[in-house]
Amino acid sequence: MDTELKNRLSNFSSRLKSARLMNGLSLQGLADKIPNQITKQSLSKYELGQVIPDSEMIGILSEALGVRPDYFFSSQVLEIDIQENPRLRVFPAKERIRIVEIAKDELGRYLELEQILGIETRFENPISHISISSQQDIEEAAQTLRNHWGLGTGPLSNVIELLEDHHVKVLEIESTEEFDGFSTWVNGKNIPLIVLNKAKLNDAPDRKRFTALHELAHLLLEVNHLPERDKERYCHAFATAMLIPAETLKNELGGKRSKLSFNELAAIKQQYGISMQALVFRAKNVGLISDNYFRQFYAVFNQLGYRKTEPVDFVGTEHSNRFSQLLFRALAEDFISMSKAAALKNQKLAEFRKENMVI
Repeated sequence: MDTELKNRLSNFSSRLKSARLMNGLSLQGLADKIPNQITKQSLSKYELGQVIPDSEMIGILSEALGVRPDYFFSSQVLEIDIQENPRLRVFPAKERIRIVEIAKDELGRYLELEQILGIETRFENPISHISISSQQDIEEAAQTLRNHWGLGTGPLSNVIELLEDHHVKVLEIESTEEFDGFSTWVNGKNIPLIVLNKAKLNDAPDRKRFTALHELAHLLLEVNHLPERDKERYCHAFATAMLIPAETLKNELGGKRSKLSFNELAAIKQQYGISMQALVFRAKNVGLISDNYFRQFYAVFNQLGYRKTEPVDFVGTEHSNRFSQLLFRALAEDFISMSKAAALKNQKLAEFRKENMVI
């Protein structure tokens, strides 16, 4: 067998398996989805790399699995390891695998587009030198990152877009499991990846912002040596410090306080995109309210049922259009064809043409 054929067999077999796992299907489940056209045994031969199906069957498989036919012949390899993530270890193996395969597919197309455009994707951690063992260390880390990214001390308008603009990849994947998000590194320590659960966060932009920054903390802070409880506490503190710096919160509240008003917290929430609960935690962490008052306030907050549904909503856009922007730049400047653009978007060409107007 020549090398080219071996590579095609290998690529097809691994990509077919990935597409099947993305859909949460077993071999029999996939066969049942295409009744009277293929057997479990034939699918097994494809995944073992023993044979490549003809073009008609490739079309049938792509339709059943929701991918384009050229998906099966991509040679890009991404390594995403979530085995050490304690929040995901409790998930059923099938769902963990499904999430990882979807992330590989979406991230793979994203990185291919950046490569076509010659965009540098190397990420540098500007706070790797800061050792974390206190709240003051968290304040220093958040302020250093804000300074490095040129964010000033005001509100962050779109956290997801901000992270994407600084080479942190953010994917939004729907899952029935009870998690807001997780983070990991792809291909070693080269690409920082944050995955958010669309099912839980799409209707809660303030929670999505907080979750994204919390996961950023897991990627950037030197906290792995700490107990899990301390690690989570510091990552929470970093997220709130990024959303509203200590000096900014002090100015908003007018200094140390003996009492806080729901109405003023609601106003700050709407301006800075940080929940009222997180604001009260933040005020305690930076010494603007006492621990005793914090406990009293939180007890009342809980009694009123505001822990689940706060009395006011933050209305903001928390989504990145960076991939689409890059795609249409590449298309407009003839770096890619219309067909390639559709492939990168994982759409049929006719569907892509219908949805997108390019002059």
